[in-house]
Amino acid sequence: MKLAICSGSFDPITNGHIDIIKRAAKMFDRLIVLVSVNYKKASTFTSGERVAMIERVLAELDLPNVSVDMYDGLLVNYAKQVGATALVRGLRAVTDFEYEFQMALTNKKLCGDVETIFLTTSSEYMFLSSSIVKQVVHFGGSITDFVPACIYEDIIKKLK
Repeated sequence: MKLAICSGSFDPITNGHIDIIKRAAKMFDRLIVLVSVNYKKASTFTSGERVAMIERVLAELDLPNVSVDMYDGLLVNYAKQVGATALVRGLRAVTDFEYEFQMALTNKKLCGDVETIFLTTSSEYMFLSSSIVKQVVHFGGSITDFVPACIYEDIIKKLK
């Protein structure tokens, strides 16, 4: 059975993230959406809140081979613990590639048995990030096209 991990901060999860998750779910027997800590960013939502939002989104998507978990440590260590063979990373633009390529090479050096798979985002989500969602809410704009309806109110309540 091929197990992959799609990790990120998901602060909050966006339709761009969901696009990558749905496509990756078709490629692997099992996919774990892993909420991880990004020490470069101050999180708006707690890890528990992010997991809960993702669980609600996944429940609506009918993706029985996808689960969610959280981890605070090296991604390759988690991959070894759960027996994953691949890490799925979404790429929006060239600016993402440099960082993601560096991380992929680092992960390969730390654990040669785990491959990194890059999926380019669908063109309709190339601009979208969690930071953009937070900024739009801050300035009173609508995020209805950016996030799943089932978590919209949670995001608005937290950010306003």
